This record gives sequence, C-alpha cells and structure tokens, in this order.
Amino acid sequence: MMHLSDIAIAQAKKLQHIKNIAKKLNVDEEDLEMFGKFKAKLPLSLIDDEKVKNNNLVLVTALTPTPAGEGKTTVSIGLTEGLNKIGKQATVVLREPSLGPVFGIKGGAAGGGYSQVVPMEDINLHFTGDFNAVEKANNFLAALIDNNIQSKANHLHIDPRTILWKRVIDMNDRSLRDITIGLGGTSNGVPRQDGFNITAASEVMAILCMASNLDNLKERLGNIFIGFTFDNKPVFARDLKAENAMAILLKDAIKPNLVQTLEENPAIIHGGPFANIAQGTNTIIATKMGLSLSNYVVTEAGFGADLGAEKFLNIKSQFAKLNPKCVVLVATIRALRHHGGAKSEAYNTPDLVKVTDGFKNLEKHIENIRKFNIEPVVAINSFVSDSDEEVAFVIEKCASLGVEAVLSEGWAKGGEGTRALAKAVVHVVENKATQYKPLYNWKSPVTDKIEIIAKEMYGAKIVEYSKLAQLNLRRINRLGFNDFAICMAKTQKSFSDDETLIGRPEGFTVTVREIEIAAGAQFIIPILGKMMRMPGLPEHPASENMTIDNNGVISGLS
Repeated sequence: MMHLSDIAIAQAKKLQHIKNIAKKLNVDEEDLEMFGKFKAKLPLSLIDDEKVKNNNLVLVTALTPTPAGEGKTTVSIGLTEGLNKIGKQATVVLREPSLGPVFGIKGGAAGGGYSQVVPMEDINLHFTGDFNAVEKANNFLAALIDNNIQSKANHLHIDPRTILWKRVIDMNDRSLRDITIGLGGTSNGVPRQDGFNITAASEVMAILCMASNLDNLKERLGNIFIGFTFDNKPVFARDLKAENAMAILLKDAIKPNLVQTLEENPAIIHGGPFANIAQGTNTIIATKMGLSLSNYVVTEAGFGADLGAEKFLNIKSQFAKLNPKCVVLVATIRALRHHGGAKSEAYNTPDLVKVTDGFKNLEKHIENIRKFNIEPVVAINSFVSDSDEEVAFVIEKCASLGVEAVLSEGWAKGGEGTRALAKAVVHVVENKATQYKPLYNWKSPVTDKIEIIAKEMYGAKIVEYSKLAQLNLRRINRLGFNDFAICMAKTQKSFSDDETLIGRPEGFTVTVREIEIAAGAQFIIPILGKMMRMPGLPEHPASENMTIDNNGVISGLS
C-alpha cells in the first residue's frame, strides 16, 4: 500500500455514509442536506457561539513554500486524525479547492497519501457547486452594471471609465486579465476596458467567507463598491438593487459542506479564497460550525505564515472574535534546502549546509507567530529524501528557540504518524493559556496598517507607494473606508514582493503598486510588486497527467 497513488488509496477505502459521520458530531440526519451518499450541507442553526468560545482552535500554516507547496492540507488532516487517535474529538475545517490550481501547477488540494478528505475527486472538481454560485453572483453583478450603462435611461449615470468590478472564472487564464467588451455595435453593449479575476479572488468569495448569516451576507453584497457616476458620486451594488438576487444565488453556498477523512473523522470544507491575493482561509461560518460541534478544530491558512496566517489572525480572528490557541508551522527539509540556496533539481538531495542556512526562513516565521502571543509547534512534514541528520538539526535548532518540532508522517501512516504532533499541540493548547492578540487595530490609518504588516511580518525597511497607489489612498480617504482591514496581495515565494529573494531577506523595500477596495468584505487590498489576481497556467499544467477511463475512474488528479 505504501506505493499506491493518492487516488488508489482513496478508492481502496470504503466510505461511510455521511449520516454516520454526522452522528459523530451529534447532528441528526434530518438536519443534513444530502448531496448523494458522501456529501452534505449543514444548517447555520447548528452554530453555538458559547461553544465556539469554549472549544479549541488550531491553525496550520507554513514556512515560505516551494512552488509545489509543503503539505499544509495533508498535515492538517493528519493532525486531525492524530488528535482523534489520542482521544480528542477533532474536526478538520478546510477551504474548497479552486480548479485553477487543480489543473495548473499544484494539482488537487484534498490532502495526500493516508491523510486525505474524501470523496477526493468530487472535492477537487465541482463539489457542491459553491464556486459556481460565487462565480454566477459575481458575474450577475457585472451584467447588471453593463446593462445599466447600456440602458438609455441609465438612471445611475455610471461613468464606464471608473468601473472597478471585474468578471471572474474559476480557471487560470492570463489572456483574460485585460480585455475589451461591448464590441460589435450598440446592440452589444458599450465598449469599455474590463478584465477577469480568478473566482477565488472575487470579492463575493471574500464576502461569503466573512459573512455571519444570510442577512449579513446580503448587506455585505449591497456594500460592494462599483465605481463612480459622471458627477463623481460613489456607486454601490445596492444602488443597482443587486444584493437580493446575488444572495439568492448564494443561498445554498453559504451553508458549510460536511465530508470525511480516510479515518472516518468529520471534515468541514467551505469557501476557497487564495492567500496571496485574498484572505486565504475558509469561511467564518465553517470555523464556527466546527467549534460548535467539536472540542478541537484544525484549520489551515494558505501559503506561508506571512500571508495566510497573517490574514487569519489580523482579519478573520479579529472580526469573528476567534481565539486560536496554537499555530502549527509546517516545514519540509526540501523547502529549507531551497531557502538555503539549493536549485530545484537538488530539492531532494540531502544537504545539511543548505538546511542550516535555510532555517533562517523558518526562524522568522516562528518569531512572527509569537508576535500574536501564540506559541507555535513545528511540524516537519516527512519526505523519503530527508536525512536523519537534517531532521535532527531542525528539531535541535527549534528546541534552542524554545519551540517543539515534531516529525509528521501523516502521508505515509495517517493518524498513527501524527500522534506525537497531536500530543505537542495539545500540550500547547492545555498549558499555555493563550489569548491571542492581533498586530494592528482596524481603526488605525491605512498606511500605518500596511507598514506594520510589511515591517513586522515581512521584515521590510521601507514601504513605497506608486502614484496610482497614492491616488487610491486619497480615494479610500474620501470614501471613508480607512477603518477596513488590510488584505495584502503579495507573492507567496518570498517575504518580500520580489519572488527571487529567498530565505530571510532584510532591509528591502516593498512597493505598493495599486490599492483595490472590497467594501463589502471590509478589506483594503494593497497589491505589491508584480502580483496578479488572475494566475496563468504553467508551461506543463497538472492537467497533462490526468486521465479518465471508460468507467469514469479518474487518475492524476491528486
């Protein structure tokens, strides 16, 4: 079995009916909205704020990753299995995968080996239709905007040159970043510049992940900032009477999805924003659902801790009044080699010198987590190419910093391979009495918040603003959006906005190229360097290695 592919492992496991998984959470079958035998949606009425406060939230993040990722989802699932093995009632709460990365460079995002959520193919593909609903709601608003411009009445007098709202599609497609629409004569609309973001970067996705209930969702949708009228007055989605129709499209998508792990433990999967261009974590509703139904919830935030964890702690936790009690920092020996200067062809070649030099990246992440008054545990996600000397070095070096580092073997052994990690996490949760604190107050000035993140989390010395970004700041001030959270859009490959600066760069300058407004989500989105909100496919996409046979069996998706 050790040589089976991820998909073969998942297929070899007979899945439990989802009603049996729900029983482990004391959820009645009557409360489930079934999507076949193995998927169901959970009603929002199950959320209990008192239980949310009293149960234990564990965040899984990582050091700065290599392009293939370091296995946060696998570790999150494995840790959940391990916690259940040692007698804790634990549920994993994750994001839904986006089709862009699934068919692009990273492949599927349902874990791997013996630490998977299943049914893996469904989760990685269309799942319960949440991404489709987000896409439709986003593009419906775009259609309303262009219809209003096209209308002879045009009662809102929207200036097409000022429209900020873009269409979305759940696919990596760089050719859609900047387009011209409305060509072909007056019956086909008003020609103007437009573009697409990937669905995970849609403000509708961000709103879904920040909403507390359907009424709050509707209010936030109405607050989406569209652009200006010809006499320079702001226009919002509510001015188009769009919020009710958009909420109707999202009426099922707002409900979290229940599936299972390979070891038949509950998994809640909901929402899917990226961490380099959005907030990078599942919905507030899903996290609160997990905490309402389980003593321990393990969740993850995308990419390195400078992105996903920063946003989880400064945005999501602050707004939802969550109190994460432990942060698991996933590290791999290959990523430490990378940050020590190893080229991609040498990632799997043991090199203690490179690992020693690359440790400075992990050390900075450890320092960052402690700034939030949370104690980290380092999970060394095990690979066959790791040498005993390299692993021993990381454990000893972490110990010298007062941090426990544990080998995590969830991919190869499932929960049996993560017992030690689970015990380390429980020790922190039950003995550290953590009361997390955010790095900044939302009420602080926008530039102060940006600089706190850039200097404290990234290690930058200077923050510079382009002329466009300075214009954007004046617009934010005029609109009264200064007390919004900051959701940085930055490369995941470096602490800086220059992806070539590996390790722990210091004394660098970050450049804010432009600043977008997500008024419904209550975000200000500074875009650093060359970051794009519509990714492109790699030269050899993961899709090239995928097949489906005559019986509908899919290979190469994981």
